[in-house]
Amino acid sequence: MERLGATTLKGGPLTLIGPELKMGDKAPDFAAVDTGLKPVTLASTGDGVRIFSVVPSLDTPVCDMQTQRFNKEASQLPNVKIYTISMDLPFAMKRWCGAMGVDKIEMLSDHKTGSFGESYGTLIKELRIESRAIFVVDKANHLCHVEYVKEVGDHPNYDAALNAAKAAVA
Repeated sequence: MERLGATTLKGGPLTLIGPELKMGDKAPDFAAVDTGLKPVTLASTGDGVRIFSVVPSLDTPVCDMQTQRFNKEASQLPNVKIYTISMDLPFAMKRWCGAMGVDKIEMLSDHKTGSFGESYGTLIKELRIESRAIFVVDKANHLCHVEYVKEVGDHPNYDAALNAAKAAVA
């Protein structure tokens, strides 16, 4: 499934591969790797509330700010696991986290198969990177917040995602 124009880069339309998920949908499974090259699936992320923060690349300003913002917020959300997902190589993610002091969230790389991007509808066909998006998954593995950011260079609605995660924990 392809969605032309579902996201843009500097106003130019791009094609997203995968479904457009909605609140209430069952969270799809995926196969990614962590910074130690360990396989990670939806099931291995646990059965609590999770935020999946999807970014194109940690080495860009908005992705950097988005990831640091969720790292900062993580200490206020002790019952929520936060993951940043991108196509960045696990080694680059580990280096970036060390340089930026990011230590409260987990990094997942989708570089090998694009499984997360294809399952969650965030894989940009023309660039083979992820589009910016936020997914909050509740304890029953249902999506309680979904945001696909229209323009790749724009920030997501952090407060909406954080409030959805807080409500899902309650």
